[in-house]
Order: sequence, then C-alpha cells, then structure tokens
Amino acid sequence: MIHVEGLEKRYGDLVALGGVSFDIEAGEVVGFLGPNGAGKSTTMKILTGFLVPDAGTCEVAGRRVDPGDPEGRKAVGYLPEATPLYRSMRVDRYLDFVAGLHGLGGSARRAAVGRVIEACHLGRHAGRKINWLSKGFRQRVGLAQALIGDPDVLILDEPTSGLDPREVVRMRDLIRELGAEKTVLLSTHVLGEAEAVCDRAIVIAGGQIVADGTPRQLARTRAGQVALVLRVPAYDTLGDPSFGPRTIADDLAGVPGVKRCIEVTPAEGGAFRVELEVERAPGVDLEQAPIASRFAEPTLEMLARTVHDRGWQLSELSWVGDDLEAAFLELTDPERLARDASRAGVQL
Repeated sequence: MIHVEGLEKRYGDLVALGGVSFDIEAGEVVGFLGPNGAGKSTTMKILTGFLVPDAGTCEVAGRRVDPGDPEGRKAVGYLPEATPLYRSMRVDRYLDFVAGLHGLGGSARRAAVGRVIEACHLGRHAGRKINWLSKGFRQRVGLAQALIGDPDVLILDEPTSGLDPREVVRMRDLIRELGAEKTVLLSTHVLGEAEAVCDRAIVIAGGQIVADGTPRQLARTRAGQVALVLRVPAYDTLGDPSFGPRTIADDLAGVPGVKRCIEVTPAEGGAFRVELEVERAPGVDLEQAPIASRFAEPTLEMLARTVHDRGWQLSELSWVGDDLEAAFLELTDPERLARDASRAGVQL
C-alpha cells in the first residue's frame, strides 16, 4: 500500500533524509519512531505530496506520489502535527467545508460528514464551535477531516502530542478502530504508543532507517545483553594506577562469546556496572529459561573464570531482556550512528 525507495531530502547543508526505503502492506498499522529531527515529518510530507524529494520515489495505493496529481492524493488522509482547523466554525460546518474541498456535494457530502462524525465519536459535539472543544476533541476533528474523503491510507503525525493521559488512551483506541479498515502510518517518539497501537514499527534516526520489526522484535534487539556488577579492589592495591573502566571493558570484551562491551559505569561502593552483548544459546526461550542456560557455551564459564583470575568479585548478574525504550535509545544513539556511518564511509 505504501512503497518508499531511496528517498533523499536536503535543506541546504542539512541532510534530512539520506536514502530512506520501506514498504507497508494493506491493513498494517505502522509506527514511525524516531527522536526529534530524525526525518519523520519530512518523510510524511513527501508521502502526502506536500514536499518533493531530491531523489527517490514513493507510491501510495499503487500510484506514484505527485503533488500535481489530485486524483492520486485522494488515497491519502493526512493529520499533520499542527492540526489544521478553523476554530471559529462549528464541527459539522467545518467538516462540511472540508467535504466541499474534496469535491463532494449533495447527499454524498452529507453522508461523508455523518460518517466521519460517527467514526470519530463526535456526535455530541457536532454543533459546537471547535474552539470550545478540549484539545483531545479538536484532535478528533482533525482526524475526521483526514477521513472525509474515505482514503485507503491514513498518515498521522504525532496524533497524541500534547494530549492528557485520558485523551491519549481515547485517541489510541480510535486509531486501533480505524486500523481495522485503513492502512495507518503514524509517527511518534512515544514508545508506549507503538506498543499499544502498532503491528510494526520503523525506527528512523539521522535520516536513515535503523530498525524495522514488531515492537516486541525491536525490544528484543537487546535480548542478548547482560549486566554485571563487579566489585574491584581499590586501584592502588592492584599495582596498576592506569586501571579503570577501560581495563574492565578490554578484559571482558576478549572473553569467547562476548560480542562487545557496551559500557562500564561506576556503581555504589566502588563497584562497576558492566553491560555486555553476548552470544545466546540457540533456541532458548528467554522468558522461561534460567539466566545460566541463556548463554551460549562456554561464555558464562569463561566470564566467571576471567572475573576470578582478575581478583574481582561478581556481586550481580542480570539479563537485560525485553526493553523497547532501552532498544530505542541504543538504536538512535548519535555516537552509534556516527560509528556505523564511518564504517560505511558516509558522513552525517
């Protein structure tokens, strides 16, 4: 239903999109995740025909997006982050006005207005001025205008931004209802939104797609990570004044089965908290298996031997597990993106 290939967009020297590609099938509700400035809104404006890319192509409902093709744009309903409303108008009259802009008239126009008022649960507020509504209901009016042309695809830019918790829940419920009939691409930097609403999430950072999968799959990108708390003798008793976090990282990164040492940070009582990415035992159920059986052989044994040989004390061992927020922070970490770009020969 949505096909994006090699999208590039620059604003002067700023690279907003550096070759973005993805596909979304009919009936999917897909979250478009990323930090502020990642390229989410730029991508959505290109998909809706508000911006023209410098390079690349995109199609919606089998038709190439072209700002000069009004027929093609009928397939898309768009709710921008700043909801476009004439607040001095009544809800029903505003939606009637939008239906007219879509070329609807007569009974078709009345039917379209009635349909979106019902779909967005605005019946009790149809005769009220938009300015009198809460922000949550104004957002519903914005969603109703996006639906007025009965599009196949809904593109929603930060639809719950600025809403109070109760209104956020209501808006999420409404998006889930609409997702039963429409293909939905919704941008957000609220991770709970992706978990609550979306079948799938695409993560963008620095104008690049850095991950694509179900929220659970993204959360489990960290499922091969463990945290150790090590108690180490005072530096002066080690006979090596240069000893510190770098030494611990280098020693543990050399253990068979350890892919990398992510970080070493000071903890309470002179200890260090160490995060490692390790090889997992094949086919193990990470939710049910005890920690010791989650490691590929002989990783845990070699870790324990290294800690013992160095004279350190392992006081805590925990499996990081499923954590979408932590996965998001790691996937969008600027230092990681810079390292990956450097390895690929790309300058961000």
